[in-house]
Amino acid sequence: MQKDESKAVAEILHELSTTSHVQVRSSPELAAQVAKAASDEDEKRMEDGRSPLRRRTDYRAVRAAPRSLTLTPWQVIHAIGLGAASARQGAGRGLAEHWGSLRYSQALEANRGRYLQLSSEGRDLLRFYKATQSGEIGTGFASLLAEKLVRSRYPDHSVSVIPADIALKAGWTLRSSGTGTRPEPLQRRPHFFVEAWQPGQPSKVLLLSSKGTHSSVHQVQKQLGTASAHVESVHIGPYGTVPYLLIGTEIPTTESLAVHILEAPGTTVLRPSRETSEAGLDLALEQGNRMADIVRPTDRGETIVPGFQVLPDSFAWFSVVLARTEAATLTAFTGGGKPTAQYLTKEQGRRHFQHDVHANTAGLRDAEHRIHDIDFVGTDHIYRLNGTRIEAFSGLKKSLYTHLHHGRVNEYRSEVHALRGQWPDRSTSEQWNAVSIRPDGTVMAIRLQDGDPAASVNCRSVLVAPTRGHTKLQRGWSRGGRADGAASAALP
Repeated sequence: MQKDESKAVAEILHELSTTSHVQVRSSPELAAQVAKAASDEDEKRMEDGRSPLRRRTDYRAVRAAPRSLTLTPWQVIHAIGLGAASARQGAGRGLAEHWGSLRYSQALEANRGRYLQLSSEGRDLLRFYKATQSGEIGTGFASLLAEKLVRSRYPDHSVSVIPADIALKAGWTLRSSGTGTRPEPLQRRPHFFVEAWQPGQPSKVLLLSSKGTHSSVHQVQKQLGTASAHVESVHIGPYGTVPYLLIGTEIPTTESLAVHILEAPGTTVLRPSRETSEAGLDLALEQGNRMADIVRPTDRGETIVPGFQVLPDSFAWFSVVLARTEAATLTAFTGGGKPTAQYLTKEQGRRHFQHDVHANTAGLRDAEHRIHDIDFVGTDHIYRLNGTRIEAFSGLKKSLYTHLHHGRVNEYRSEVHALRGQWPDRSTSEQWNAVSIRPDGTVMAIRLQDGDPAASVNCRSVLVAPTRGHTKLQRGWSRGGRADGAASAALP
């Protein structure tokens, strides 16, 4: 038996709530090495008969970059789960993918210096699974670092990290039409839009491309070189002016984790043109059918290249897209269903959330818990951790959820902005072993389950949470009064 497999579950949950550090690295040398890696990749492409990638090349070291992130592993799991919650896989399945973040309950631990590293559990992976783990963990750290950095620059703003693919689908079709391979710039896209906003004011927006690797810093440099092509595919305003972040997470086998970051500084403000009105965040979006074209300046004037561009006359529309995509992500995190469907267009996956179509989803969004004197509503989930029954809960502050449930995005944003800086930062509570509360009003909490193991779930077999670094789903189980059935939708 592995050491981590024999750990007392209480010790594992304690580690999830323990504050640790992650190194942050940004330097002119990193920018130079990324540029070299990008050049080497393009040379190899030309040797293979392919064209060089279109890239943004204006990246540099981040000014006033923090030296480290201070957080708990549970906060990282919260960020991973929130990013996965609105995946277009159907109401129940999207929630199941969100709960998939629990596979990392034993993947991270602090070393003696209180810096995060992979645990022996996290290192003991099947080879095919490493790419998934590094990508998902990398996404969690990237979103947390981007949020921290942007909030430090705009302390009077709220900051939202919004899945780019879901937002882009409101205006463009991202799927292949079946007429052949789509141009590479349409296949390579940034992972997130980062929006700094105040109620009633134009938002500031930047792009974020995230990578992660179990390999060396040399591989991080190569990945960030590729990421420079991802951010080149989206332009907001004139060509090449929207700022962006490139973030790569290095997850070595035995050493502590490190997050590498570069940026193209600047400010893009979604200020509507004189011909357009202010954004109405409560108005439902109609599905757009925009051409995937970018106007690119050349020495002889302008040319049209494949990509996604939001021009000033569409800034008000795009502000609505960002706010309502965030609303869909938050409601999906609490349980999905019709509250999520109202915020999505057809291409974004509205029909997948219009009905709780999967078996055992009738009890979603039916859990209420009071944590740190705040009432939350959402969905809970029972699973086994090393044979011991565990309860996890994801939700949203009740008053904020009520706004979003009834389509009141403006009221949600006004209230959550007013609460900025007031959220408790304690990582445990009297009833929960690990707690994470984010500035968007979401909570994720976990605890040992009390009572008879058979009381909550009628099991023919069970959902077994992380053993050897990944979640094992076994067929043929049913829910009895909890949201265990949400995860069953992920079964083939």
